Amino acid sequence: MKTHAQAVVIGGGLAGTSILYHLAKLGWTDSVLLERDELTSGSTWHAAANIHGLHDNNNITRIQHYTMNLYKELEQETGQSCGVFQPGSLYLAQTEEREHQLRLQEAKAKFYGLNFHEVSREEAQKLHPLANFDDVRCIMFESDGGNVDPSGVPHAYAAGARAMGATIERFCPVIGTEQQPDGSWIVRTTKGDIHTQWVVNASGLWGREVAALAGLTLPLQPTEHQYFVTESIDEVEKLGRRLPSIADRDGEYYFRQEGNGLLIGAYEKDMKFWAEEGTPLDFAHELFPDDLDRIMENVIRATERVPVAATAGVKRVINGPMIWSPDANMLWGPVPELKNYFLCGGLIPGFSQSGGLGLLAAQWMIEGEPQYDMFAWDLARFGDWADKKFTKARVEDAYTHRFKIHFPNEERSAGRPARVRPAYEVQKAMGGVFGLNCGWEHPLWFADAPGAEETNGFTRQNWWEPVGREAKMLRDSVGVIDISNFANYIVKGPGAYDWLDKLVANKVPTITGRSCLTPLISVRGGVAGDFTITKLDDDEYMMIGSGLGERYHQRFFNMVDLPEGTTLEVATDSIAGFNIAGPKSRDALARLTNADLSNENFRFMRSQKIQVAGVDCVAIRVSFTGDLGWELHCAEGDQITLYEALVGAAKDCGGGPVGGRALGSLRIEKGYGSWSREYSQEYWPQEVGLEGLIKLDKDFLHKDAYLAVKDNAPREVMCCFEMEVTDNADATGGEPVFGEDGTSVGRVTSGAYGYTVDKSLALGFRNPEVSKPGDTVLIQVLGKPHRAKILDEAPFDPSGARLRA
Repeated sequence: MKTHAQAVVIGGGLAGTSILYHLAKLGWTDSVLLERDELTSGSTWHAAANIHGLHDNNNITRIQHYTMNLYKELEQETGQSCGVFQPGSLYLAQTEEREHQLRLQEAKAKFYGLNFHEVSREEAQKLHPLANFDDVRCIMFESDGGNVDPSGVPHAYAAGARAMGATIERFCPVIGTEQQPDGSWIVRTTKGDIHTQWVVNASGLWGREVAALAGLTLPLQPTEHQYFVTESIDEVEKLGRRLPSIADRDGEYYFRQEGNGLLIGAYEKDMKFWAEEGTPLDFAHELFPDDLDRIMENVIRATERVPVAATAGVKRVINGPMIWSPDANMLWGPVPELKNYFLCGGLIPGFSQSGGLGLLAAQWMIEGEPQYDMFAWDLARFGDWADKKFTKARVEDAYTHRFKIHFPNEERSAGRPARVRPAYEVQKAMGGVFGLNCGWEHPLWFADAPGAEETNGFTRQNWWEPVGREAKMLRDSVGVIDISNFANYIVKGPGAYDWLDKLVANKVPTITGRSCLTPLISVRGGVAGDFTITKLDDDEYMMIGSGLGERYHQRFFNMVDLPEGTTLEVATDSIAGFNIAGPKSRDALARLTNADLSNENFRFMRSQKIQVAGVDCVAIRVSFTGDLGWELHCAEGDQITLYEALVGAAKDCGGGPVGGRALGSLRIEKGYGSWSREYSQEYWPQEVGLEGLIKLDKDFLHKDAYLAVKDNAPREVMCCFEMEVTDNADATGGEPVFGEDGTSVGRVTSGAYGYTVDKSLALGFRNPEVSKPGDTVLIQVLGKPHRAKILDEAPFDPSGARLRA
C-alpha cells in the first residue's frame, strides 16, 4: 500500500468515489481512497437512486444539472455502466401552495436552460397511462428526470479515478487520523500508515466515528428508510417503454418503474432513528427487517395514484439506513478548526448531487475555493450549539416533513430553543416572535400580545402588517433592534493593527474612536465577507460581521498568522448588542446617557465608550437600517438592563422594539447588501458596489486575486428592483428575472415590501449586457411574471443624508 498521497479519501460510497474521481480529474492523481469493506457499503448500494435537476437553492440546481449530464459522459469515458434511465419525471401539485412552488421551479428551469415545463392532464396521461391525475391541479414534466444504478455509478467513478492514476484500497479500515505540526496528516490503517496533505471524511454512516478520530463531533443522525419493489405488472410490461417517475410530494411518496414492476418509497410520520450511540463497525450490506406497516398510509395514497400497484405482489423490500444533518443538507467543506480536513456527510439526494459535490470539493482543496457559493451545504452553518438533542429533533422534523414545502421566511420550531440571550423572556413577554439565527433565538417581529404564532406561505402572511408598523415607526421616530446575532470579535495586542490590516482590504483605523467598513476578499477575488472594524483603544479593536458567517470566516482568519502577543477572541457569546435608530434616536438615547451625541461631537462612523442607563457600552454611530442611529454593545450580563432602558426611552419618543423582519425591509429600501445573499465569494467587489472600500496602496489577503479581476467588466451588477404587486406577494430571493422579450436578465437575492416608500422591492443582480437602469423587467414571483423596474439608486435616502444627520 502507498505510504504518501496528496489526499486520502475515507469512504468508498457515492460521495467518496466522486471526490476521488474529481481530485484526479483536476490533477491530483496521487490520491488514495480507503474503504473499510467493499465499495458502496453502507447507504449507497440500497438507494433508490432517483435523479432530478431542480432544487429550491439555485446553486444546488446548477450542480444537480452538472451531475445528471455527467453520468453518460462517465459511461463513455470508463466503459462502466451507470444504469441511466431518463424517461422523465412528473411533478404533481394538489394544493395551491405546491402549484406556486412548481411554477417558480418552471421559471428557474427556463432561466438555467433546463427542460421542466407544465403539461396538461391529457399530456400527462399519455406519458403515464397507468396513473390517475383527476385530483391534480398542476403537472410539470422534467424530461431528464429518472434514475441510475446505485452500484454502477460509484464503480464508474472508481474506474475513472483508477484510470487517471488514483488508488483504491478496499477492506482497509482507518483506525486513526493524526495531524502533524506542519498541518499534514498521518492516516493510520490496518494495512499501514499514509502521510497526506488532505484528509477527506466521506464515510457516510460512519462519518461520526471517523470524525471522532480527529476530535470532532458532528451533528448527524441515521434513520431507517423504506421502499419496496413490486412483482412484474402486466400493464407495465405491455407498454413496451419506460414510464416516467412520479413525484407527488403532497401525497408524501415517490414512484418509479423498476424492471416491469414499480418502486414505491415514502417518508412516513412514524419514523425510526438508528444507531443513536454510533454506527456498528461490522455493518456493511445489511438491511433492517421489513416494516411496511409504518409506511402503509403513504402506500395507499400511492396506489390510489397508480391503481395497478394495489394488486401487485411485493417482490423486494429495502429497509436501510440513511444519515441526516439537522436541515437535510450536507455537512460539507473544510473544518475551520483543523487544517486540511475536508468533510462530506449527511448526503441524502446523493445521486442527483454526487458529481457536483465531488467537483466542488476537489476545487476547494486544489484551487482553494469552489466556483459557487455553497453556504447552504457548508458545515460552518452549525456550531457546538447543534448538539445531539437539537440534531435528533431537527432530523425527525426533516424526515417526517421531507416533502413539505420550505416556504420563504419559514421558521420551524423543532429543537428550539437551542441558545437564548438573557433578554429572551423579556422580548417574549413583549410579544416577540422568534426565528433561529446561528442557534440563537432572535426576535423577528412583535405581536400585539405574547404567544402569537406566524403563518407560512408564498403570499403575505400574518406578520406582514405588524412588520410594516415597526418599519414605519422606526422611520418616523425611533426603534430598538436586537443585533446580538451579529458576530463579534476582539483583537488585542501589539500586533492587532498589523493583523487586521493584512486581513482586510480597507485601511484599518489608527485613531481610537474611528471605524471603517471593509470587505474581506476571497481566494478567487470575490467578496468573502464585510465587516465593521472599530479601534477601541491602543492595540485593541472590535470587529463585527455576519453572525451566520462566524465559523465560515474563521477559515480566512486562519490564513493570516497572528503576531506574537496578539489574540483574536470570538466574543459573540459574551457581548450583546442593540441598534437604536430613526430620526428621534438621538433624543431617545440622550435620555439615558450624559455623552454628547451631537453631530459635531459624535459623527457617522465614529465610536465612543459611554454609559447608557448605567451600563458600559461601546457606541458606534452606524446603522444597517440606513437611518440615523447607534449600535450599542455591552456585556451579555447587562443586556436586560440596557434593553429595557432603550425600549422605554424609545416609547417615550413614540417608538418601540423592532424585529429582524423590519430590519430586512429597511436595509433593502436603502439598497444595502447582506452577506450570504448579495455578498459572497461568487461576486467581485465591483459587481456589488464595494470596490471603493478597497485600498490598493496596502497589502491584504488575496490582493493578487482581486488585482486579477478588478478591471474585468462586471458579469452581473447588484441593483434594486421596484415591482408591481398583483398577487399579494413580494419577492423573497431566488426568483429569476426576464426581459419583456423573454431574455434572461438576472435574479433576485433578497426581497421585501418597502413600507416607508410604499413599494414592493427586491435586491438582486442584472446582466449589464442586456439591461440598464430604467428598464422594465419581469420578476417571477409565485412563478408568474410581475412587471418591475430596475432602479438607478436606492429608493430611500440615496444620498445618505439621514445617516449623517
